[in-house]
Amino acid sequence: MSDTALLTPKTSPVTSKTSPLTRGQALANRWLGVGLAAGVAAFTVVLAATGRLGLYINPDTAWFAVAFAVVALVGTVASFALPLGAEADHGHDHGDVAVHAHDHDAREAEREAEREAEREAVVVAGFGRTAASAATVAGGVLATGIVGAILVLPPASLSAELAMDRDTGAAPLFQGADALDLATTGDTTVFGVGEWATVFATATNPEAFDGDAVTLTGFVTPGDEGFDLTRLVITHCVIDAQVASVPVDVGDIPQTGTWVTVSGTVRVGDDGALSIAATEVTPVDEPDDPYEY
Repeated sequence: MSDTALLTPKTSPVTSKTSPLTRGQALANRWLGVGLAAGVAAFTVVLAATGRLGLYINPDTAWFAVAFAVVALVGTVASFALPLGAEADHGHDHGDVAVHAHDHDAREAEREAEREAEREAVVVAGFGRTAASAATVAGGVLATGIVGAILVLPPASLSAELAMDRDTGAAPLFQGADALDLATTGDTTVFGVGEWATVFATATNPEAFDGDAVTLTGFVTPGDEGFDLTRLVITHCVIDAQVASVPVDVGDIPQTGTWVTVSGTVRVGDDGALSIAATEVTPVDEPDDPYEY
C-alpha cells in the first residue's frame, strides 16, 4: 500500500435525511406562510381604502401599516415564481463531499452525525414526530381561524364591557404633560375625555377649572354618582387601548354603553374632586372614529 493511500482519510458520502415534501405539505407550508400574511395584508389595505383602519390603529401610523401590507402583497405575488416546495430547500448541498478537502469533509461528516443523533434523541425523549405533526396542524388551524375571523367579521370598535374590564381608575399614560401644559394656558376648548381625565386626576389647583364649559362625547359607564363618560385612548393600536373617564353629575342616567354628548361645566366638589355638572345629555350614534389618540 502506498504512503499516499495511508495518509488519505476515508470519507463517505453525506446525504440529507430530510424527506421531500408531499404536494399537500408544500401547499400547507405556503398557505401558513405567504397565504395568511397576504390575507392580513389585503384586509389592511381594504380598511385603509374604506376609512376604517382607525378602528384598529392610530391614524398617524396608518401609512406604516399600509406600506408594509403592500410589501407583503408584492412578496406574495413574487412567491408564485418559486417552485412548490422550494421552502424546504435550505440551500445546502449534501451530496458527495469527496470534492472538498478531506480534513474538512471528515469534520463535517462527524458534525452531521452528531446533529442526527441529537435529533433522534429528541424524538426518543418524547417529542415524537406524531406529536410534533399534531402541534403543527393545531397551530395552523388556529392561525387560519384567526385570520378567517378577521376577514369575515365586520370591523368594530372595542366594547364598553371591555373598557370597564380594563378600567384601572388611573388616568391615561403619556398625556399628562401635554394636558397640564394646555390647562395652564386656560385653553381647554380642545380637550377630549382623555385630557380632562388627566386633569381631573392630577390637578393640584382644581379651583382653576371651576366653571370651565365643556362639550364631550363618549359612552356611558357606571360611576359613583351619576355616570362616567368614557373613551378609549390608544397610542399605537387597540392592543394598547387605555380607559379614560370623567364623572358626570346628572339626574337621569343613560343606559351603560350608550354613546352621548354631554354639555355642562366643570365643578369642584366639597372634597376638591372635579366633575362635570351636565346641563344636557344627548344620545348620539357611535362616531366614525370612536377612539382618542
